Amino acid sequence: MPDPFLTEEHQLIRNSVKEFAERYIVPIARKMDLEDYYPRDLIRELSKQGFLTPSAPPEYGGPGIDLRGSVVVVEELSRYSPTLGFITEIVNDNIVYALLRYGTDRQREEILPKIAGGEWVASYALSEPCCGSDAAAIETRAERRGGEWVINGRKIWITQGAYADIYLLFARTGPKEARHKAVTAFLVKRSDCVEVSKLEMMGMRGAGEAEVKFNDCVVGDDDVLGKVNEGFRIAMVTLDLARIGISGVALGLSQGVLDEAFEWAKTRTAFGKPLIDWEWVQFQLADIKAKLEIGRTVTYKAAWLYDNKDPSFVLYASIAKLYTAQMAVEIARDGVQILGGFGYSKESFSERAYRDAKVLEIAEGTNEVQRMVIHKILTRGLPEVEL
Repeated sequence: MPDPFLTEEHQLIRNSVKEFAERYIVPIARKMDLEDYYPRDLIRELSKQGFLTPSAPPEYGGPGIDLRGSVVVVEELSRYSPTLGFITEIVNDNIVYALLRYGTDRQREEILPKIAGGEWVASYALSEPCCGSDAAAIETRAERRGGEWVINGRKIWITQGAYADIYLLFARTGPKEARHKAVTAFLVKRSDCVEVSKLEMMGMRGAGEAEVKFNDCVVGDDDVLGKVNEGFRIAMVTLDLARIGISGVALGLSQGVLDEAFEWAKTRTAFGKPLIDWEWVQFQLADIKAKLEIGRTVTYKAAWLYDNKDPSFVLYASIAKLYTAQMAVEIARDGVQILGGFGYSKESFSERAYRDAKVLEIAEGTNEVQRMVIHKILTRGLPEVEL
């Protein structure tokens, strides 16, 4: 069925990711979850195919496709492994975009090809034990000493943090009372000053989630991304894109649940006939499909608006994020219900998806934050955005 927001090229991208996923991801997805296994070799293979950094231009080692294409990649990966879709979304939307928009020529030329080529693992280090949604209150500090910056502090819930070679880190470069006006973005390479503690998470296992401590990490002015004290703006701009990207994770996860539930309902019998012949199962499957298509429409509309330089993409990014996150939790729950006992076992995709889906209501801005953003736009109009 033609999609008003996607082109034939986007469909070719989807087919390529699907072939890749069936060959490389399906055999390892369950191991990633059960063992909290970080698939370093698979990440490198993703990089080689251009799927880890779809927005990176060819001169930096990526395919340079638009945001809709990036969401297609994330959606299709998440259909088989929400963890890999989640990693891709963060690397592409939070880190690659930040480097492309705010990095110097040296930073882009030195760092982007290493990330795009799979040589370096990159992490986005914003959240702290004190501050998740209130990013303007972060406490990690970067102090000026003898012409250098010395960074001290703790970051938490950092995806790929346990294995990262480089961190896009946000630190306070002024008084805490200054809040968002005194936050700066830094590129910090891993060294002895970085202390990592791996975290056990409910879902998205295999993503290398970690608490990361920075103990007197020394960086120079050429490691500042953008300008001093303008890091908060960088964080907010990248989060706008990431909200569309993580909506792609929700779409793929939900499609994976629907795939499994539909096949199960066709083959499982109860009271003398296949489950799919029971009206309540038919209605549940119909509701899942309806929710999924609504989520897909608003997500790709948000990406289309961004690709066409329409500032209202900010509003639709939050709408997509709010809707699809809730949708994914509901669909995963219904998938488990249709599968019954099998759905409650770790043999099923739906069980894993149910645990994975919950973080979608938290990461890249909680449901509550999205409501705040939407309400602010309703009352004050669209903010100034960079396109």
